[in-house]
Amino acid sequence: MISTSQGRLQDRRPLSIIDIGSNSIRLVVYEGLARSPTLLFNEKMLAGLGRGIVSTGKLDPEAVTRSMEEFRRFRALSNQAGAEHMYVLATAAAREAVNGPDFIHRAEDVLKTEIRVLSGRQEAHYSALGVICGFHPANGVAGDLGGGSLELIDINGEAIGDGITLPLGGLRLQDMAKNSLAQAAKIAREHLARAKLLRGGQGRAFYAVGGTWRNLARLHMEMTNYPLGVMHHYEISADSAQNFLKQVAKAEIEKVKGIEGVSKNRRSLLPYGAVVLQEIMAAMQPSKIVVSALGVREGFLYSLLDEAEKKADPLISAAEELARLRSRSVTHAHELVEWTGKAFAAFGIDETEDEARYRQAACLLADIGWRAHPEYRGKQSLNIIAHASFIGVDHPGRAFLALVGLFRHEGVFNEAVPEIRGLATPRYLERARVLAAMLRVVYLLTAAMPGVMPRLKWEPRPNGGLALVLPASLADLYGERPAGRLAQLARVTGRRLVLAVEGGPSVSVK
Repeated sequence: MISTSQGRLQDRRPLSIIDIGSNSIRLVVYEGLARSPTLLFNEKMLAGLGRGIVSTGKLDPEAVTRSMEEFRRFRALSNQAGAEHMYVLATAAAREAVNGPDFIHRAEDVLKTEIRVLSGRQEAHYSALGVICGFHPANGVAGDLGGGSLELIDINGEAIGDGITLPLGGLRLQDMAKNSLAQAAKIAREHLARAKLLRGGQGRAFYAVGGTWRNLARLHMEMTNYPLGVMHHYEISADSAQNFLKQVAKAEIEKVKGIEGVSKNRRSLLPYGAVVLQEIMAAMQPSKIVVSALGVREGFLYSLLDEAEKKADPLISAAEELARLRSRSVTHAHELVEWTGKAFAAFGIDETEDEARYRQAACLLADIGWRAHPEYRGKQSLNIIAHASFIGVDHPGRAFLALVGLFRHEGVFNEAVPEIRGLATPRYLERARVLAAMLRVVYLLTAAMPGVMPRLKWEPRPNGGLALVLPASLADLYGERPAGRLAQLARVTGRRLVLAVEGGPSVSVK
């Protein structure tokens, strides 16, 4: 086995997927099969296999030659990364081209493995599984826009409706419309009329999957000066989307703010992606556009999990992995989850399902910045958490997690809060301060090591007060510093709090 560093999870076995699309071919090596997949290595080439397929019926010959050369490299990279399994998926162009079977045969010889040529229905199904994998839960219509086709499918929780494949991928649409955006809109409208499932999506979310739409979303971020450069679960309101797409669909793409961040090979397809999304919105009337960074590849991986693994919470799974990799004690992190749950109950703080999930994740992530210099632990924790490849969390929730990490290290009354604060709701901001204040108390009693928290308890006192009680055997942990931190918690919560020892002293901190 390849020797790995401590920055890798030792119980994972790498695997790779090669995704052969109409426009791009991508190799992704994953750390292992997991509920929250982590990328070990990622490389793509914009081959353009499907360019000209409308007029010729064949894969682009130059793209075929370039692809074969890249397949050799991808095979070698997969081996170098220690991938124990390689899965190769091919989509619209390979399944529809006259020379598709010959291409697949040659590619299998180079890659030394079987290639799964997905049908349109299979592609839609795996795309839906990718969205199910990435959201907690998903409810709406998912649309996966590639170079050759568009897959649409209804999702409600874990239930997947019937899907449909339409020939509206960017390269194909550009060819069919003969570079006319007006004609492209007409073609898209005619084909989308067949997608009756869009009518059932009215007032629900539309999940946008695929590189073209992700690049559009990134331009929207630039245009609106959005404070968090994380693509997954980025939301665009219907009104904002309409105005933005109208601008992109004018084909003046080089004038759009942030366009320099999009590769030149992809820019020409952005207006066609905008046109298709405009027509989808007209037919569906969604409440919002939600970007999914997960698609067919992650959906395929999700299908390989057993049922228990599929039911695991992806956010909690990822947070626990970071706790295992970066905290001083993962056992202590789990104790924080249980202890703060009891503390919230003692303080009478109610939680929704998501708020409870986010509190648990914040506790698991509370100590991941400990190796940084003390003056920068808060900022480093915030940056790691804010930009981590988490799934199963929206952007307000991500802001909550990041702010807990900041406040836990830099103080709950710190006003030098970065722009991400604007993404957190007032309720999340308040709870981030409360949770961080609790963490600041308990870390001074535990030294970040397990075994103490299960022995601490909250007891009611007269006039609505609460006492944090240490057992007599832990009396030596009693002191001014934890009492001072408890005073901060009292200020944040507006409660009268007491630090006490069983059968010993107690100090009111309000």
